[in-house]
Parts: sequence; structure tokens; C-alpha cells
Amino acid sequence: MKVHDINIYDIKEYKNNPRKIPERAIEAVAASIKNFGFVNPVVLDKDNVIVCGHTRLQAAKRLGIQEIPCVIVDDLTPEQVQAFRVIDNKTSELSSWDFEKLDLELEELNLNFDMGEFGFEDNEAPDIEAFFDDNPEQSGKKEKCITCPECGAKFTQ
Repeated sequence: MKVHDINIYDIKEYKNNPRKIPERAIEAVAASIKNFGFVNPVVLDKDNVIVCGHTRLQAAKRLGIQEIPCVIVDDLTPEQVQAFRVIDNKTSELSSWDFEKLDLELEELNLNFDMGEFGFEDNEAPDIEAFFDDNPEQSGKKEKCITCPECGAKFTQ
């Protein structure tokens, strides 16, 4: 896999991106890039259309970054690219937080930056379960299963 630095104006956003990108996500990713560098490349298809990384592109624009690291997946078929767009986003939702371990990690950090930039309320260990409200059993939400009519992949919502 080769990483290329590509001008942000040469990158095209996927017009049918199914992910909503709230302002707070752009702000958090921009803060991450500012604090840690651009360590997670944007994935593009052979025509420089985003496969994965719309929020990273928006954050780079916000920070005034002209070139960003990208990986070009020119070995995938158009159908594979389309499926990967959805699957990459969905698979990140399938894991959950071990709140005890996360609490320990946050307590051990010697923070030299404001965790509020990443959505935490303050530099103290936050109410982890409320912040990372992705566990339907704990949040009272009921998961809904959706099957893709094209590929048969199952997704929970």
C-alpha cells in the first residue's frame, strides 16, 4: 500500500455519502490532526473520489491543510468500492467500549491538551458511558436489523 500526498482540491467527495457528518465530528477530527498529525490516510478510488475519509477531508480544510495523505484503491471494482464505503463505516460500529479499561487509560494519561477538543466535558475522566453511548443495552436503545437488498449484508441501527 502506497500513501500519496494529494492536494485537497483534487479530491472529490462522494456525492451519495450515506454518513451524516456533524460539526462536532469535524471539530474533533481537526483537533486530533492538530495534536497528533494526519496519521490516518483518506482512501480514494482511481478517480480521486473519497471511499473513506470525508470527515478527515473536512477537518483538513478547516485547518488550512493543502495536501493530505491518501491511499488509492485502484485494484477494486466499482461495486467493491461502493460496498467498502458502507462496510468500512459499519464495521467500526460493531465494536464497543470496555468502560473500565477506558477509565483506566484516561486516568493514566498525562494530558498536555484539552480533551474538550475531542468531545469530553473537561480534562477530568468523563462519564464514559454517556460520552460513548454506543451500547444499546446500556442506553435503552433497541437495535434494528437492516439487510442490504443488493449484497445481503446485515446492518444494525
